Amino acid sequence: MNNYDVVIIGSGPAGYTAAIYTSRAFLKTLVITGTQPGGQLTTTTEVENFPGFPEGIQGPELLQKMRAQAEKFGANVVTDVISNIKYQISNTQIKNEKEKTLFTLTGSNGIYEGQSVIITTGASAKKFGIPSEEKFRGKGISYCATCDGFFFRGKQVAVLGGGDTAMEEATFLTRFAEKVMIIHRREEFRASPIMVDRAKKNPKISFLLNTVVEEFYGDTALRGIRVKSNMTNETNKTNMTENLELDGVFVAIGYVPATGFLKGIVELDGKGYIVMKQKMEGMQTATSVEGIFAAGDCVDSRYRQAVVAAGMGCMAALDVERYLQK
Repeated sequence: MNNYDVVIIGSGPAGYTAAIYTSRAFLKTLVITGTQPGGQLTTTTEVENFPGFPEGIQGPELLQKMRAQAEKFGANVVTDVISNIKYQISNTQIKNEKEKTLFTLTGSNGIYEGQSVIITTGASAKKFGIPSEEKFRGKGISYCATCDGFFFRGKQVAVLGGGDTAMEEATFLTRFAEKVMIIHRREEFRASPIMVDRAKKNPKISFLLNTVVEEFYGDTALRGIRVKSNMTNETNKTNMTENLELDGVFVAIGYVPATGFLKGIVELDGKGYIVMKQKMEGMQTATSVEGIFAAGDCVDSRYRQAVVAAGMGCMAALDVERYLQK
């Protein structure tokens, strides 16, 4: 069983950026890819807002380049899923013969040891769960307005959801789309009153309430959605169904951080995001456990951008380097 200076869990922009920095610092680095090697970016067909690619780049290609760069500097990459992390004090001789914390990570395919850990497991958008949803993912259905809003300039789109995320996404999309419809299954919103008020005052935004989505339809790309009213039709005493022709749909019902395996190991907030604890001065990526750091969407519930995750991965790597020196 190999012992590494740093074990990185996750292989998205945060994980690979961290690996580039730690391996360039001559730290023995292991990247464990997780269930979806490359993370959400591998499902993104076109990335136009990552610096350095003026013509855009396919998500999987960008991640492959990041991986190759990390491996070039000596990082090892293995495909596995971590289910548990344990840590203990080891008497193994190291610099100045001080004791060190040893982390043992249990995966489906093996057990790994490291002197430090960086968690970059990311988060995934909640899905509607309709069979036709996956068919049009990236072909009219999006889960990120700031990522894909530009592609819908002058188009008619819908935002599905009733929380703050839905209101934020809809308001942002009015910069590009001609019309934005917020579709929500209830009469009342979970969003804060100020966010709802802001959306209602925007002339480009309309609302379709007490309505559920039954199907996404189209051919090679999305052409619309089939919706059903929750309100009883007074004439027929049945729920009414109709088709809405749309150029795009943004699903905004929340995100789930991939941190379930960390319960009882590091501190998580009420939504499952990793809580940052600056145990050492200036270490902004430290968690509640000394020696475990975190970066990317498993920490960041607000921005959820590849470039932000990459920047946080750099921060975590520099924090690890400093931690190991101390």
